[in-house]
Amino acid sequence: MTTKGPSQLWNLPNVLTMFRIVLVPVFVGFMIADGSHQGPLRWLAVLAFVVAMYTDQLDGQIARRRNLVTNFGKIADPIADKLLTGAALVLLSVLGELPWWITIVILVREWGITALRFVVIRYGVMPASPGGKLKTVLQSVAIGLYLLPLRDVAPAVPVVAFVIMLAAVAITVVTGVDYVVKALRLRSAALRAQPKGE
Repeated sequence: MTTKGPSQLWNLPNVLTMFRIVLVPVFVGFMIADGSHQGPLRWLAVLAFVVAMYTDQLDGQIARRRNLVTNFGKIADPIADKLLTGAALVLLSVLGELPWWITIVILVREWGITALRFVVIRYGVMPASPGGKLKTVLQSVAIGLYLLPLRDVAPAVPVVAFVIMLAAVAITVVTGVDYVVKALRLRSAALRAQPKGE
């Protein structure tokens, strides 16, 4: 059930989503200020990223448990997630810590599927699939490992991060294709269900 009314904009899940959006420029600021030094500012960037990812889990749980799902949350929540992960991927690539092709593949898929959801929303809603959720977890873990300033003291961490990121990219592509197929089927079914002459 979706709650209605302007007052619902300020419920706890939506406030957490807005807080996560505010954390994105904070995260970016710490990353840019640190550069490639991997010092204290990099740790603050990691903290901002972890807190933001935690609020992502928290707001969803609260919204479902307390029946506080809103239209604003449905739109803002995935946008907040993609702003955060997109900023992290681009910054890691700019700093030369993550291959650009990985960032491009993930961003094209993420924003492409988001746009596709808006295009087909008049035909129906495409819920997140188990594969999509696994993709999100793998991306978050890989990004988190890449962000950790441990390359000098624990050189194995970037290697593990790269392996997990490759798995995330593979699932990202597969689930992206799956969403496109589902969107086409959804549109086709909706058009067939329309009365003749419309």
